[in-house]
Amino acid sequence: MKALRLTLESFRFAWQALKANLLRTILSLLGVTVGIFAIIAVLTVVDSLEANVRQSMSFVGDKVIYVMKMPWTFDQPDYPWWRYFQRPAPTVREFRELQRMLSDNQKGVALYAATGGNTLRMGSNSMEGCALMGVSFEYRTVSDLPIAEGRYFTQQEIDAARNVAIVGADIATNLFPNGSALGKQFKAKGLSFTIIGVVKKEGKKIIDTPSNDTNCIIPFGSFTKMFALSTNGFTGVTPTIAVKGREEDTGLLDLEYEMKGLLRNIRTLKPREEDNFALNRPEMLTNMVGKLFSVIGLAGWVIGGFAMVVGGFGIANIMFVSVKERTNIIGIQKSLGAKNYFILFQFLFEAVFLCLLGGAAGIFLVWLITLIPQDAMPLTLSAWNITLGLTVSVVIGMLAGIIPAVLAANLDPVIAIRSK
Repeated sequence: MKALRLTLESFRFAWQALKANLLRTILSLLGVTVGIFAIIAVLTVVDSLEANVRQSMSFVGDKVIYVMKMPWTFDQPDYPWWRYFQRPAPTVREFRELQRMLSDNQKGVALYAATGGNTLRMGSNSMEGCALMGVSFEYRTVSDLPIAEGRYFTQQEIDAARNVAIVGADIATNLFPNGSALGKQFKAKGLSFTIIGVVKKEGKKIIDTPSNDTNCIIPFGSFTKMFALSTNGFTGVTPTIAVKGREEDTGLLDLEYEMKGLLRNIRTLKPREEDNFALNRPEMLTNMVGKLFSVIGLAGWVIGGFAMVVGGFGIANIMFVSVKERTNIIGIQKSLGAKNYFILFQFLFEAVFLCLLGGAAGIFLVWLITLIPQDAMPLTLSAWNITLGLTVSVVIGMLAGIIPAVLAANLDPVIAIRSK
């Protein structure tokens, strides 16, 4: 009860000080408000941007290892792309061998190849810039492919290389604007395909990455009827082998080591020869994205930090003035038995309360910005950022108010009572 009474009395003093000098207090709180606004706004934008970028990169899948020619290590100062470009491309034979020889460390092995810039036609309707992708039956296991209408391929359709297709939402809308696309036919590269499924619409992305909305997915055998596969690494379409790891295998290291050994054996590489293939994992891309946004977030802290320093000095100035104005009252309180910690807590609470008001105002401004409609990148103010903003406000309040509070607590009661 004593602690509660102390808190309520401190709150009453803080509120009276705020009302008595409203304009001065508001001007002093602007620094804290601007600082918290800058920090939380930047962190909110960074979090939203990072979430959208990661969502845009969801096409790479989760817990998947890709067999490719070039590694995803673009942070090297001198990326030797010319050496990687000369490597042999993954082949159907290697895909079959991995399917046959890999242990239970994997959930599925898929083969796919894609080429962009294709035009799909249906009567007088057409759509340009579509990506044609030939896939094996296990592609759905290694990649996220949410089908809104229809179904996925059967094993028989894949093995027989039938001319069936699963199309993106934009393709279905453009080719068949007046009804469902299921069961309808369209032409690609002179061949007719029957639509058996439509993928769920993804919408706009913050970065230009492959989108299911403009993808046309067909059996791998049907794809090879229209496009030649790369055999020497230079001409033709280069296929990719993707292996899905188990959910409980967080590091995928066992699977990666096993794949590396098998591929070296399949390609008959000698012990001292370096790998002529790359095993890429989505973590390589996400780590690169994480480093980028860490730098952006640090910039937000630096910008907001300067404003917070200014705001802290403003709060400290208010508290020094408040101590001077209430010196007589402090002397009366101490003469009536008030302990030093009571006076200390009273002024410290007042500083924290003022900083919390400024921080809450800054967070409120960020929340207003999140209400602005955004198509490509909706902003979301997370509970973590709100908590962080309020915590920083409390810390600034304690730092700004500790010296005035200590001075007030150590005042001699006799001298304080005589002061005017």
